[in-house]
Amino acid sequence: MRSVTVLALPDLIAYDLTIAVEAFNRVPLSNGENGYRVQVCGTEPLLTAGPLRIGTDLGLEALVGADTIVVPGRNDVTADTPAEVIAALRSAHDSGARIASICTGAFTLAAAGLLDGKRATTHWSAADQFRAAFPAVHLDPDVLYVDEGDVLTSAGASAGLDLCLYLVQLDYGAAVAAAAAKLAVAPLHRSGGQAQFIARNTLPATVFGEKTELDDVLGWIEVNAHESLTLAAIAERASLSIRTLNRRFQNETGQTPMQWVTGVRVRHAQEMLERTSHGIERIGRDVGFTSPANFREQFRRLSGVTPQAYRAAFRARSMDVTTRAAYPSAC
Repeated sequence: MRSVTVLALPDLIAYDLTIAVEAFNRVPLSNGENGYRVQVCGTEPLLTAGPLRIGTDLGLEALVGADTIVVPGRNDVTADTPAEVIAALRSAHDSGARIASICTGAFTLAAAGLLDGKRATTHWSAADQFRAAFPAVHLDPDVLYVDEGDVLTSAGASAGLDLCLYLVQLDYGAAVAAAAAKLAVAPLHRSGGQAQFIARNTLPATVFGEKTELDDVLGWIEVNAHESLTLAAIAERASLSIRTLNRRFQNETGQTPMQWVTGVRVRHAQEMLERTSHGIERIGRDVGFTSPANFREQFRRLSGVTPQAYRAAFRARSMDVTTRAAYPSAC
């Protein structure tokens, strides 16, 4: 079981904290266990979080040995980061912990020097303040999240959930991440490079478990992505004109309908690569790609690796998880 420690600082954004806790606390594995041991630590026993008060029994010593540390945002981005927090984060990073921030939590990571010379993102409304405070960081405020390997940052609100699900996928594969996304009532395949929803300044309602205008057609695509779907067929299913369909997809997902279809197909392919021994070309056909070359190209574009490399990586991880479950005393 992997460990996740969420760091609570004074004046934290409660929503950011609960995103991390709930996302990692609902990751079902095939053996019936949860994929993560989740804990919250803080600089004080009782911390302010807007109108709330959040208590924790754990101090900064809980960061020691954590596989992943998540740093939520704070309401006042100009607030100083305590020296002991900076020291603890640097020590954990040097010891090999993966550290991720949600929303304005990037300010804390930057204050600790963990983002110098790296790409990062934060909530778009705080971008100017971030640039002024941390000129050594290459800020990209137009994306959902940025993966720099051992340090990751995400934009505001639902982008934090996207990042958490992305980390689950890195750790356990697409099938487990899809199950976690389903429990969160959230779409799985919003890529990190996708734009933040700045123009309309609202969030995809599916993140909050509410029904959106596209829910029915998104569910239909999920089931029928392996068919020869066309833009006209999707528009007909949604009872919309093609122009209106395109506009609503951009508003609610940040993608075109066919980009969404490709994302679903690639995720289905990832699940098959993890769970079956079918050949690469067969998997491509089964999930809806008309040519092996297009399948490999789209898979690599969205996953960053070839189908063969993906299968090799997650088979190795699956064997490692099985070994740990069978021989816990040896781990």
